[in-house]
Amino acid sequence: MKILVFGKTGQLATELQRRTPADIALCPLGRNEADLADPAACARIIDTSGADAIINAAAYTAVDRAETEEPLARRINGEAPAAMARAAARRDIPFLHVSSDYVFEGTGNSPWRPDDTVCPQNAYGRSKLAGEQGVRAAGGRHVILRTSWVFSAHGTNFVRTMLRLGAERDRLSIVADQIGGPTPAADIAATLLQIAMAFHAGTGRTGTYHFAGAPAVSWADFARETFRLARLDVTVEDIPTAAYPTPAARPLNSRLDGTTLRDDYGITPADWRAGLSEVLNELGHLP
Repeated sequence: MKILVFGKTGQLATELQRRTPADIALCPLGRNEADLADPAACARIIDTSGADAIINAAAYTAVDRAETEEPLARRINGEAPAAMARAAARRDIPFLHVSSDYVFEGTGNSPWRPDDTVCPQNAYGRSKLAGEQGVRAAGGRHVILRTSWVFSAHGTNFVRTMLRLGAERDRLSIVADQIGGPTPAADIAATLLQIAMAFHAGTGRTGTYHFAGAPAVSWADFARETFRLARLDVTVEDIPTAAYPTPAARPLNSRLDGTTLRDDYGITPADWRAGLSEVLNELGHLP
């Protein structure tokens, strides 16, 4: 089985390369080989790839910068996945695309279900929604996997930022009214591989699914657990979102309901605390 992966150095693409079984040929493409700012070129790669499945693990992820670069964000997160999905549909190969909780308005307290009404509140969310719509419109076999709060031992993410700040300061103010499921990139990679193999075996199901770590937690409590496990003596002060303004509006409710992924693929979210321990161990922050 051959899987073509758009992305090479990001958190998800890195974990895919580390965790793909030896009997699967994984072909990751860096930006110099496949630039999502050129959707047509990405589609041409699929046309000649000979792949059995496509995973799009590349994206524009600068949430705040997207407020002033929305056309670029939309091209990378919206137009490119649509073009790639159309190319995959022409060849009748499954297209696996990673999306975000930011497609929702982020209100309430209940976990968002895949069929809930979408209403993104910022440019990044609008770009991700455009990608979802383009993938569905392509009409081929596909899975859109929405996730949230991704972290790993590499790249830019909340855990690495907390470790850096925790080594410099003994007190931090962290937002406590945004709630979601921290999700290890390694778990997302494993999920995508399982879905790709299901399609290869003829049992894959097209649809939109949610996958996020459990249990739901605030950013402040996520930070506390990071400092506790890393044995960093840092006091976390809870603050509201209003006390930490950002160019892009953040959802207060990023909870995701993964019931349909469990029912269709037998995949349940792992406890993010186990994934956090693995990441901290890899970074040398566990005794």
